[in-house]
Amino acid sequence: MGVRVLATGLRFPEGPVWMADGSVALVEIERQTVTIVGPDGSVRVLAETGGGPNGLAVGPDGNFYVCNNGGFTWNKLGDQLRPGPQPSDYSGGRIERVDATSGAVTVLYDACGGHGLRGPNDIVFDAHGGFYFTDLGKSRARDMDHGGVYYAKADGSAIVELAYPLITPNGIGLSPDGKTVYVAETRTARVWAFDLEAPGVAKKHPAPAPHGGRFIAGLGGYQMFDSLKVDAAGNICMATLVTGAITVISPQGQVLRQHMTGDPMTTNIAFGGADQRTAYLTLSGPGELIAMDWVDGDWSVPGLRLNHVI
Repeated sequence: MGVRVLATGLRFPEGPVWMADGSVALVEIERQTVTIVGPDGSVRVLAETGGGPNGLAVGPDGNFYVCNNGGFTWNKLGDQLRPGPQPSDYSGGRIERVDATSGAVTVLYDACGGHGLRGPNDIVFDAHGGFYFTDLGKSRARDMDHGGVYYAKADGSAIVELAYPLITPNGIGLSPDGKTVYVAETRTARVWAFDLEAPGVAKKHPAPAPHGGRFIAGLGGYQMFDSLKVDAAGNICMATLVTGAITVISPQGQVLRQHMTGDPMTTNIAFGGADQRTAYLTLSGPGELIAMDWVDGDWSVPGLRLNHVI
């Protein structure tokens, strides 16, 4: 596979979004920004959000929507950054809209059903003008939050809880037909499916899972899941921590393959290019955005085109 380094020196990048002009929008969590990486490798800050901008997506209005986790403490491992527990200046979890032209930041949601959002993490838009997002929660020295999955309207008019509780829910994506939401748990390295009866309404499967999800797959050994994207065949492409890989899992739960990246903090994947055959990966440890040609052998299935691209 051809691998190209597009940008370096980023401050814990995540949430890459390919745009039709060849640039890639992403967040820098430690820098607290929404950042644009140009096709020429130039890096410019579009917005300063404060807190901890984490997930990023383009909405039906062409603006960016941000899952802001409220902030982390930060540690250094050699020359690499690592996120830590909830900081003393934690500013609360929220969903923000960032104007794609001016960079103006507007808070859309900071609670659901009277419960404050704790650590929104990843986001995906459907074809109905709404979006699903995960709330991973926050960890502290002696305890941690339960997490959940939510559905909200892009105009700020409504938010509902889809599933609760989960253990550190992180990556989220939709099946090609839009009828299933996939959610990855970080600490358990499990993938769950939530079968939709209507936008924002999931069928509840019987116990033992208290959140009503349908189990898809888990990984053996010490590995953790981060963000995910779905390919055109419906496979779930998981950024895999510790191992440093992209793990491809079928909708039936079969682990099809892993591609090693060399960075144990491989956090996000996005598909782009005219044919959706380029994978953009954030290697958050060294602070890099790389592009990988998704064309060789078993990796030739293109990515699933997202509902909104600018």
